[in-house]
Amino acid sequence: MSEKQEITSAPRLSEENIKEYVLERFEDVKQRKIKKLVSFQAMNKYMIMAHDQNELKILGNIVASYKKISLLDIMSEYEKHLKVALGKPPTIKSHSNVIMHIFGYFSKNFSQPEKEQFFKLLNEFKKEEITVGKILSELNPIIYRFNNTYLASQTYFLLYSDPQAGNLFQMLSQK
Repeated sequence: MSEKQEITSAPRLSEENIKEYVLERFEDVKQRKIKKLVSFQAMNKYMIMAHDQNELKILGNIVASYKKISLLDIMSEYEKHLKVALGKPPTIKSHSNVIMHIFGYFSKNFSQPEKEQFFKLLNEFKKEEITVGKILSELNPIIYRFNNTYLASQTYFLLYSDPQAGNLFQMLSQK
């Protein structure tokens, strides 16, 4: 079986499943306090960024305005912009941007061969030779290697990573 066939045979979430999941989590947040919204925004930062970076900035400003606007108005405005953001499908370019942001957390700690492997994978993704899930499944264990709890909490990894074992970076570090 070729790698391309193997990638497509793994169970995948559709963009509709992903939007549903995020909006369902927001329903839980809507009835709560601003602290829950701040946490929701942090956990979904890269997910929203993949869909619409401009809306991510607007959502951040909405959350930051909690001292000036009522919680009810904040939640209403946030929900409106969240739906706009998730209504825009992610692109290879937007996923690449998110992946580069994530890479920034580790780049100083990567060896030269690991950096080369990362950029090889990113290039393969940009050429559509591998999926975003494949590159994220390679990066996901690195989050734990460097104990980055902020990235570990990101729904972006949860929803887009392929559910396959294996990590080329780990293999490189054992050489």
